[in-house]
Amino acid sequence: MRVLIAPDSLKGTCTAVDAARAIAVGWRSARPDDDLTLLPMADGGEGTLDAIEAATTASRRSSEVTGPDGRPVTADWLMLPTGEAVIELAQAAGLPLMARLDPLNATTRGVGELIRIALDGGATLVTVALGGSATTDGGAGALAALGVQLFDGAGLPLPDGGGALRRLAWIDDRSLVSLPSGGVRLLTDVTNPLLGPTGAAAVFGPQKGAGGHQVDELEAGLYRLAEVVGVDPSGAGFGAAGGAAYGLTSLLGATVVPGAAEVVRICGFPEALLSADVVVTAEGRFDETSMGGKVVGTVITAGREKAIVIAGSFAAQCPVKSISLETLAGSSEAARTDVEHWLRRAGAEAAALVAR
Repeated sequence: MRVLIAPDSLKGTCTAVDAARAIAVGWRSARPDDDLTLLPMADGGEGTLDAIEAATTASRRSSEVTGPDGRPVTADWLMLPTGEAVIELAQAAGLPLMARLDPLNATTRGVGELIRIALDGGATLVTVALGGSATTDGGAGALAALGVQLFDGAGLPLPDGGGALRRLAWIDDRSLVSLPSGGVRLLTDVTNPLLGPTGAAAVFGPQKGAGGHQVDELEAGLYRLAEVVGVDPSGAGFGAAGGAAYGLTSLLGATVVPGAAEVVRICGFPEALLSADVVVTAEGRFDETSMGGKVVGTVITAGREKAIVIAGSFAAQCPVKSISLETLAGSSEAARTDVEHWLRRAGAEAAALVAR
């Protein structure tokens, strides 16, 4: 039997690469003669580089760029043989890179620097995974690194950070870099707009350290950015990465695309699925959002009759065969304590399901 193992990470407990290996070990313990293909997945957030690198012949490169708090950081990115560069925003502007939380001043400048480095390196298409940001600057820092100038009412350049955007008076984009021939794609698994109670500041600002009044300041800054740019801020996904999706879409001409579907494309999942008899996928928690653009939902949609889902727990009805780590381990806490052990057990259980 040809088995495709294509899990997402189990957030906070196991990477997609480790999850795929553990499931494979379990499957082989029950069906040692089957042909297994491991294809770890991601939804366009952290872990995207690892998933794509594992599935392709991409070249991993490292570049020093400006981190989210202004200190230099070394950020990895990928160049695919096709000329597509893949950048993970979290590598240059991720929350763990902050020495201390600073929601008003954190910047995406390093993301723009990475895009420019990729373009200088010959990239014909740039794909940016937007998850895990420390920033709420509407992508202003990234745009500044790409040639956009932002000024206050006195004609002075704005400093980096979402807190300064309230003073934005005008924008000069005449020196903005040109898009590569294949364009720039922004990967996200959220549909939040830029502004309002479901927007970037209100929903994600507190995760980045913003208190009540700081959330209001960031909201006001993003509102002013939208006012000056003049593009409707209500588009689905514009709130991703602290509004970076809005800024890069509106001024750079980037396109927001569903992260999981794009990673699936880059990793060659559709082709791998064609030759598979069974596909096993996994995530930490299967709930009502799982079928709405997450890795597991994307896998189920593409190969429903072949799919088996492993999840830490299930909070919604799964439309295909499923295995709960929580049930196997006896509790959620026990499952999280040694998740790879229970993934191995689940892999063996999945193999037993197809033998019945």
